Amino acid sequence: MTGRPPGKIRIVAGAHRGRRLKVAAGTAVRPTSERVREAVFDALGPVGGSCVLDMFAGTGAMGLEALSRGAASCVFVENDPAVAATLKENIAALGYQAETRVLQLPYEKALLGLSGREDGFDLLFVDPPYRILPAVEVVLKPLLPSLLADDGVVVVEGSRKTRVDLGRTPVFDRTYGDTRITMIAMRRGAR
Repeated sequence: MTGRPPGKIRIVAGAHRGRRLKVAAGTAVRPTSERVREAVFDALGPVGGSCVLDMFAGTGAMGLEALSRGAASCVFVENDPAVAATLKENIAALGYQAETRVLQLPYEKALLGLSGREDGFDLLFVDPPYRILPAVEVVLKPLLPSLLADDGVVVVEGSRKTRVDLGRTPVFDRTYGDTRITMIAMRRGAR
């Protein structure tokens, strides 16, 4: 985020390109950098019409980036009340209230509550505090088939030293500075 005013980041592309997002003051939020978001969406390709789940949403940068690029809807999960309030401000500033839902719950409860949806999510962004990523992987792994659509993709952000596979072979695994992005595709019958 070098060169950016403190406490704000930008949407990289789409309908709201260049619009700034607030970052909750006094919190440990670590927004995904613009460079990493751009690389993620370049790798994903078109996301128009997608149903998105943004876990550990923070500013909402990943889900809002997807909406700006044409995703149909996004469920944001953020447990911290101050961070969730700022997330709601970002959603309102971009006019996405009708396309979004914010769940202020611990991630375990949110994942259990969202699993088993009839249509599943096309995109799942997982960007927890890096120290708890191994615990999140344990909770998420058995729920993936009931969370994702048939061709859904999980995008996991972790430290460059952390390897994640969720029991499947990653289709994308790259590092950007201290950040590792791993993408795992849900192909029924694939392991």
